[in-house]
Amino acid sequence: MQYRTLGRTGVQVSTLALGAMNFGAIGRTTQDEATAIVDAALEAGVNLIDTADFYGEGESEEMVGKAIAGRRDDLVLATKATMPIGEERNHRGSSRRWLYKALDDSLRRLGVDHVDLFQIHRWDPTTTDEETLSALTDLQRAGKIRYFGSSTFPAYRIVQAQWTARELRLGRYVTEQPSYSILQRGIESHVLPVTQEYGLGVLVWSPLASGWLSGAVRKGQEVTTSRSKVLPERFDLSIPSNQARSEAVERLAEVADQAGLTLIQLALGFVNAHPAVTAALIGPRTLEHLHSQLAAADTVLSADVLDAIDEIVAPGTDLAPQEKFDTPPALLDASLRRR
Repeated sequence: MQYRTLGRTGVQVSTLALGAMNFGAIGRTTQDEATAIVDAALEAGVNLIDTADFYGEGESEEMVGKAIAGRRDDLVLATKATMPIGEERNHRGSSRRWLYKALDDSLRRLGVDHVDLFQIHRWDPTTTDEETLSALTDLQRAGKIRYFGSSTFPAYRIVQAQWTARELRLGRYVTEQPSYSILQRGIESHVLPVTQEYGLGVLVWSPLASGWLSGAVRKGQEVTTSRSKVLPERFDLSIPSNQARSEAVERLAEVADQAGLTLIQLALGFVNAHPAVTAALIGPRTLEHLHSQLAAADTVLSADVLDAIDEIVAPGTDLAPQEKFDTPPALLDASLRRR
């Protein structure tokens, strides 16, 4: 396992981090299975575990808490808030009111008195940066969180939050967690340059592109991934963007074969090759999945292999632009761009 410094924090984290979204009902993973995955990940040198209150409305956090009991100090623990929890209108967002309650609930479920990294799961356009950052700063001073970060923020919101923190002398986000893979490279043109400018650690999610780069989605084979059952439209080959992804995957598989790598090793090695990236979040449902992903722990891609990838998917290109998660709201809601 390799390790890198998380932004400017001085904290060392493994370049493969364990994402716990699939723990519980979402991934049909039992507590025993989740604990076995955590055990194997820690044994392999993984020292960062990332979860969120939104995953199973707290179920993932509860399972992580049970799995790490007795070894809290051996790992870097991260969670997130902001996404809706239940139907109550104020049980969401990044207001001071909700962040205080959401964090207390997360700490209770995790069975700990603090988390190392508390992240704002999505930018909340209804709450000011001053409100959110002042609340996070106070929670940090209270010792409930060590650091705080953002997740899937548009580049301009990352910049705005940094300026707000500086102008108002508040704590600042020290990490960003964006979606990034060979098939979705758009953040190379805007988000990653900004994170480098401000020295943020970057924890990328979906490096296997929702299973497209796992080796389980190949031409001529029936797609049986769990994600394809939940979101079948993302694998419907009658959709042009999915056709483009399918063609790219076949060409990438050839590059991997020629390099003596699995497609998973190629995919994880690619995201970790970017100088802005600190770690790739892997989200296994089974021990088999975990071991296939841990095989990329020491993968270093040569310049020739990286050039070959660039020939297939050009830098800064999203093959499925409709699946971007950091699109400014005004591009999605016509009422926000018309008088």
